Amino acid sequence: AGKAMCTGALVSPDMVLTAAHCLFDPRSGQEFAPKKIKFQAGLRGGKAVAVRRVIRTNKHPKYEHRQKGQAQLGHDLAVLKLESPISGGHVLPMQYGADLSNGDALGVVSYTIGNRSEPTLEYPCQVLAKQDDTVVMSCSVDFGASGAPVLALSKGKRPTVVSVVSAKAAMGGKTVSVGTML
Repeated sequence: AGKAMCTGALVSPDMVLTAAHCLFDPRSGQEFAPKKIKFQAGLRGGKAVAVRRVIRTNKHPKYEHRQKGQAQLGHDLAVLKLESPISGGHVLPMQYGADLSNGDALGVVSYTIGNRSEPTLEYPCQVLAKQDDTVVMSCSVDFGASGAPVLALSKGKRPTVVSVVSAKAAMGGKTVSVGTML
């Protein structure tokens, strides 16, 4: 809607996984109409491989939107239904779902306010703590990275989305990120 940006991951030809708080105007707290949301797949150098409007949004049923500073951690997940599929020849959907343990190697692919037109890979980082539906990671993220896919990186296997970035934070004087588990 031109008022905010987040990162998302294509998980099927017409579905995008992101953070639920990305569906709300950060200033007013009002939920954006789906048709106001645009997904740009494979954005590099300011050019997307495919651009699609969103026709429907589905937030995690236990997600409750709260104003800044009181963000809900856990359940911060949403799936966006695109107006039409993005063919596999352009962008491949990501695999998702895996379990995480402390110390597991991770990577985060995101776009940020400071780098809107090129993806950034934060790698390597790792799981620092896990509780219920929330994971704390050593991955460094910035504004705009909300909804970014957190990837489990196992040797010889295709990266798998295991979480999405919900927030940046500090723990023990160090910058960390917080994610919602799938």
